[in-house]
Formats: sequence, structure tokens, C-alpha cells
Amino acid sequence: MTNKLASPYRLAALKLICLQGIVALLVAVMIFIGWGVDVGLSALAGGAVAVLPNFVFAVYAFRFVGASKANQVYASLKRGNGLKFLLTIVMFALMLKLYPVILLPFFCAYVLVLFTGLFSPVFFKH
Repeated sequence: MTNKLASPYRLAALKLICLQGIVALLVAVMIFIGWGVDVGLSALAGGAVAVLPNFVFAVYAFRFVGASKANQVYASLKRGNGLKFLLTIVMFALMLKLYPVILLPFFCAYVLVLFTGLFSPVFFKH
């Protein structure tokens, strides 16, 4: 049901998501080695809260492309953006309510993974 013209853009977005996942894992491992298990798990949770909603957005945002499908593109972007924000809020609420996270590594990993997107042109030509 997806458009084949969207494949290169979807692939580029998924490369960024993979890069964000790798950054989240590396940050969690470095914090785990430096400060211990609980702090490392908090950083991993912060990275997951950043990566998973971005993956959902990428799946929805790049389903369609082209001027003939403008309404589908708009609806898909709108749905993906809404799901991304909803999923981010739900994941923050669940992590902070149900899991005893340590806030500093949690938010530092979250922000670092989000900033990975700003520096992605260094790693990708697309």
C-alpha cells in the first residue's frame, strides 16, 4: 500500500533511527560502566523514550510521496506526528511513574539521542 517513490526517504529516516539507537546504546553502556547498573538502565530508558516515537513517526511520515497523493501525504504526516507526541507523553509518564529512574541520566540520554538528528549530516550524505 506504500509508494515505491518513498523508499529512499524511508530508508534514510530508518538509518537515522538506527544511528539514534546506537547512540542510545553507547551512552547507556558508557554510563553503566562509569556509574553502575541503575544509572545505566535509566539512561537506556531515556534513549528508548527518544528512539521509539521517532521510529513510529518515520514509518508513518514516509508512507506516501508525490503531488498526486498530497492528501495522503498530509494525513500520514499528521497521523505520524500525533502518534509520536502521544507515544512520547505516554512513555514519559510510564517510565517516571512505574520505573524508578534516575532523572539526570534519563534526561541526558533523551536529549543526546534527540540531538543526534542534528548531527546526522556528518554521517549521511542524504
